[in-house]
Amino acid sequence: MLITDDFLPVPVPESLSATYLVPMAGLPRVSAKTAVRALAGRLAEPVYGLAAQMLDSPLMSVDTRPIAEFPALPPDLLTAFGATGAQLDRLAAATHLVVVQAEYRPGWPPAHEWAARAVAAAVADTVGGDVVDVFGLQFLDPATALRSLPDDQGRIRLVDWVLVPYSSDADGLWFTTKGLRRFGLLELQTQGVPDHLTRAWGAVMTGAARRLLRDWTDGLAGEEVPAFVQLPVLATITGHDIAVAYGNPEQHGATAPVLLRLELDPATDPEADSFLSLRPPPGHPGPAGRYFAAACATLFNGIQPDVRYARRGDAMSAAIATARAGLDDIRARFLAGGLPDESQLVVKYGLPADEGPEYVWAGVTSWESPERIVGASVTDADTDPTVRIGSPVTIEATDVVDWAILDGTGVTEGGWTQAVLDADDRPALP
Repeated sequence: MLITDDFLPVPVPESLSATYLVPMAGLPRVSAKTAVRALAGRLAEPVYGLAAQMLDSPLMSVDTRPIAEFPALPPDLLTAFGATGAQLDRLAAATHLVVVQAEYRPGWPPAHEWAARAVAAAVADTVGGDVVDVFGLQFLDPATALRSLPDDQGRIRLVDWVLVPYSSDADGLWFTTKGLRRFGLLELQTQGVPDHLTRAWGAVMTGAARRLLRDWTDGLAGEEVPAFVQLPVLATITGHDIAVAYGNPEQHGATAPVLLRLELDPATDPEADSFLSLRPPPGHPGPAGRYFAAACATLFNGIQPDVRYARRGDAMSAAIATARAGLDDIRARFLAGGLPDESQLVVKYGLPADEGPEYVWAGVTSWESPERIVGASVTDADTDPTVRIGSPVTIEATDVVDWAILDGTGVTEGGWTQAVLDADDRPALP
């Protein structure tokens, strides 16, 4: 194996596995094979045939077991990754789990993931139930699970398979991917990202995942699975990588590329995961956060901060009134699944503080009652130590002062108070 300063050898696992659960009250109504046959015409042929073949092979197993035989799934983490109250209620009422497991060699296509998700979605579709992706700790309704599978040309949206959670520490934000291990690749991480780049750097990480996954699967294209795949130390990320990862290849992102240096950070604890770290290229002066901000500015033409304090005045009052007037409509669209694909609904609400309310944002995960919103905080609050990035929050609708729909590039709708703040020349608070 040739090792140079230009490439990083990354170990390849011998095999990969996928596990999906279908909670249900009672026993399945039909067999997994019958459920899959019912999807004829709804699944693209590459996946439909693959699921049927793996069901007839020792590479896949489908078992129904009493739910008491399994460790309880953590509701807080499920909520943080988007579970609704209704989904958690159905899980609590379930008596059995249908367990779909598949195994396959590393490479493309990831037959274990595609086939296992397809079979689980087929079973859930027969009972109007849910699919639980054990790897991602995510609930998927059958329609969402089926939409995430490849089309007739074998294309997928990487955001349906790879999440980008983040947390905060003294040096800024720590981003990781969660999903690249499905394909045998180590997860990515970036540390020291400035707080105001929350949405932007998540999109950059997704684009980087797409670029490196392509290099990874190219290295696995031979008949024999190699012990290592050599990835380029300097990864070139473009707007096109981000657009394709989000399923919008027509938005080709005609921006200048950015370079990120890839380093292997092996775990010191044998039970912990190793990471591939994304860092500024060699020779970059100054702190890493400065380079990350410049990279985002290159790819997105500037990023607005995520958290600020509201100011008083006629413009702000009008902005709040406009946002509140639209709450009923945006709730109805959220519940009906009428928001754009790969978008997120966030709300701004006030936390009491000695010097006046601190206004922070939270991603909406459930809004079953008009009066109460369940979500996950997208920032750390300065005034409330319990409100941290990713922490579950319950918000009274009367406390909401703004809402917005976000995609990988920023605000696409709403954000009226933010527009007022952006017109102000004060710097953003951290």
